[in-house]
Amino acid sequence: MGLREWALGGVFVSPLLVYALLALLVTGLLRLLLQRVGLTRWIWHEALFDSALYVCVLAAVTAAFGTW
Repeated sequence: MGLREWALGGVFVSPLLVYALLALLVTGLLRLLLQRVGLTRWIWHEALFDSALYVCVLAAVTAAFGTW
């Protein structure tokens, strides 16, 4: 896929926007999974954990789908 813009109706859309939305979805699913398993009681600062998890997932999605 690469990191080239997509033209949607004459508007250029960055693939990073799509990667960010996909990472947000995956982060939400991982967060629900952690709550169901009961591992969230070990999290000290939930907002910091959520931010770090999102950044890690975004990096993984970009590395998996993007080319440098």
